[in-house]
Amino acid sequence: MFKPVIKWSGSKRSQADMIKTFLPENYGTYFEPFLGGGSILYAITPLNAVCGDICTPLIDLWNEIKNHPDELAEAYKVRWSRLQEEGYPVYYEIRDVFNREHKPEDLLFLSRTCVNGLIRFNANGEFNNSLHHTRPGIAPNSLEKIIKDWSKHIQNTKFVAQQYFETTSEAKEGDLIYLDPPYFHTKGRYYGSIDYKTFLTYLESLNRKGIKYMLSFDGIRGEDNYTVDLPKDLYKRHEFIPSGNSSFKKVMNKQNLQVFESLYLNW
Repeated sequence: MFKPVIKWSGSKRSQADMIKTFLPENYGTYFEPFLGGGSILYAITPLNAVCGDICTPLIDLWNEIKNHPDELAEAYKVRWSRLQEEGYPVYYEIRDVFNREHKPEDLLFLSRTCVNGLIRFNANGEFNNSLHHTRPGIAPNSLEKIIKDWSKHIQNTKFVAQQYFETTSEAKEGDLIYLDPPYFHTKGRYYGSIDYKTFLTYLESLNRKGIKYMLSFDGIRGEDNYTVDLPKDLYKRHEFIPSGNSSFKKVMNKQNLQVFESLYLNW
């Protein structure tokens, strides 16, 4: 399995290879308007792509990975080395700077040294996760290799900081859109949110235009079924994709819960 360059909530890294098997044989431009950590983009490596997210610092970081991988790797090395030499105050100093200036280099450093690698923002859009004291963060040499590898995979991708409907506004018949929006039953766990009814209207418009889409959405965790009752006329096929075990455990028997996420296709 490939290594992530950006750790983001709701990652599809464990599902990427299986989701890839559902791709249509031919399609034009690939669109991904809820990009996050970009696992599906990496797995596909399309010839022509437009990818977006409403989190501007995230998109700025993607553009740095694409256009300036060497400089980005060096910036991480400088920050990481300071943390090892000067201790935990460096992390919080850089976090304060990021919350003022929103530099992508600082976001990368924070994402690789914070608790459990969880990029988390408060209601004011400020990064608020703490330093992971028991781990030093990924070594600069290792991260440099990952950054350069991803940079090669995304050279044919245009990155934009926009709402999902704006990112895909130029999509046309023959194109493909992969959708991984904030899930219906996980409000508050992801950056931003979407209006469910507006999103259904959006899917309807894609069908009218003859644009193929793949939608990852709520599924099953253990014995609990969180599948959303999407209108049947919006899709042609519904599959369950295994995504490993949940980090949430049953209180009584302490067993991991197997998770399956939904994948909807409109062809």
